Amino acid sequence: MTDDSRIERFTATMLVHLDAAYNLSRWIVGDRALAEDAVQDACIKALCAFESRTGPSAKAWFLAIVRNTCLDALRSRRRRGIEDEFDEEVHRDTDSGIATPEAVAERASQARWVRAQIERLPVDYREVIVLRELEEMSYKEISAIVKVPVGTVMSRLARGRDLLANHIRAEAKRRPG
Repeated sequence: MTDDSRIERFTATMLVHLDAAYNLSRWIVGDRALAEDAVQDACIKALCAFESRTGPSAKAWFLAIVRNTCLDALRSRRRRGIEDEFDEEVHRDTDSGIATPEAVAERASQARWVRAQIERLPVDYREVIVLRELEEMSYKEISAIVKVPVGTVMSRLARGRDLLANHIRAEAKRRPG
C-alpha cells in the first residue's frame, strides 16, 4: 500500500472528526491554542498508528488519541506553570442582527457562565459529559476513549450531571438578577 493511498484513507476516515476532536480538546485543556496544538499532535499520532487502529469506531479511536494527547499537554503545562489567555470568543464582535449590545453582552455572559460551570467539574466527569451530551457518543465509544468500563462511564456521567446541576443551582443563588 502506498503512502498516498494511506493518507487518502486517513483523511477520509479520520479528518471528518476534527470538529469533535477540537471540541473535546477545548473542554479538556480549557485553552484555545493548547487545544489546537493537541489536536494537531493527535492527528500526527493517529496517522502514524492508522493501520493498527482498534475500538468500536474510528471516531472513538481518534478521540481516545486526542484525549490522551490533551492529558499529556495538561501535565506538561502544569510543570511549566499556568498562563492566562485572552478569550477571543468572549471578546469577538458578533453579527447579531437587530440584537442590542446589552442583549449580546447578556447572552455572552450566560454562555461564559455555563461554560465556567462545566469547566469547574473534575476532568473525569467533564470529559464524559462533553462526549455524551455535546458529541452524542455512545457509552461504548466513551468507554473506549477514556479506557474505563461502560458502567464507570454511566456512573461518571450521572455524578457529573449531579455536580453540574449543584454548581449551577449554587451559582444561580449567588448571581444577582
